[in-house]
Amino acid sequence: MSNEHEWVDEEAGPVVRPYAVTRGRTKPAAKALSTLDLLATVSLTGRPAPAHAELSVQHRRLLNCVVQHARPVAEVAGELDLPVAVVRVLLGDLIDYDLVAVKAPRPKATTPTESLLREVINGLRAL
Repeated sequence: MSNEHEWVDEEAGPVVRPYAVTRGRTKPAAKALSTLDLLATVSLTGRPAPAHAELSVQHRRLLNCVVQHARPVAEVAGELDLPVAVVRVLLGDLIDYDLVAVKAPRPKATTPTESLLREVINGLRAL
């Protein structure tokens, strides 16, 4: 059996363990830990990568995923087909390199209630 087939499962495709993608890390940098909620929005900062940045293929895929518009962490994980924990570690790296900004989701108290939304819909229907 050749080496090129060693990391391929016929049904699943290439198989790489999550810890290999994150170089064994299980948590993002402490600075990013509190902002990486599933509904937090990820966007590019527009800054160039620093000279010391070590960007893997997965880091670049993540950057390409948010290049058009900001996206929630959960959506990025789904798009990249990676576990959320892995995406959080990668995002922590990108935050440290100042390549992405993460905006926390709005607090639940500031989101409209279901009754308010129903009133708006009923008002629009009345027009």
